[in-house]
Amino acid sequence: MTAPAEKLMTPSKERLRLWLRLLRTTRQVEAELRERLRTEFDSTLPRFDVMAALARNPDGLKMNELSQSLKVSNGNVTGIVSRLVEDGWVTRIAIEGDRRATRVRLTEAGQRTFAVMAEAHEHWVDELFSEFSVDKAHELIELLDHLPVAHGEHG
Repeated sequence: MTAPAEKLMTPSKERLRLWLRLLRTTRQVEAELRERLRTEFDSTLPRFDVMAALARNPDGLKMNELSQSLKVSNGNVTGIVSRLVEDGWVTRIAIEGDRRATRVRLTEAGQRTFAVMAEAHEHWVDELFSEFSVDKAHELIELLDHLPVAHGEHG
């Protein structure tokens, strides 16, 4: 009698399988969130991410700080911010003593809009992960927190 294929997996193969499952699940969840943001708010996930970063920093952020917090290039953020400014959700503020730098901040309309979007986003994520009890979710978070990369210790 032979053992099932799963029993014969090496630790590295099983960890690779875990990575691929995490990646696939993340992509599926992101795709669903992107679609819901587009359908419900005529918005995109990158716009939501920029607004979320600004909501966490009510005094605003310099463009390079915003790029760093989102781990994307300045060029990516510039286009998104320009569209958010056109929509009246973000404002650019000149930084005294530095003619080239600007700080961006949510406008009052942007704060109101983001609050509605964030509430919907939280509901959607809760719905997508509803199969997990609070205890299971906490357990998964703790398991993932054990990875050195979760703390910037690799790469």
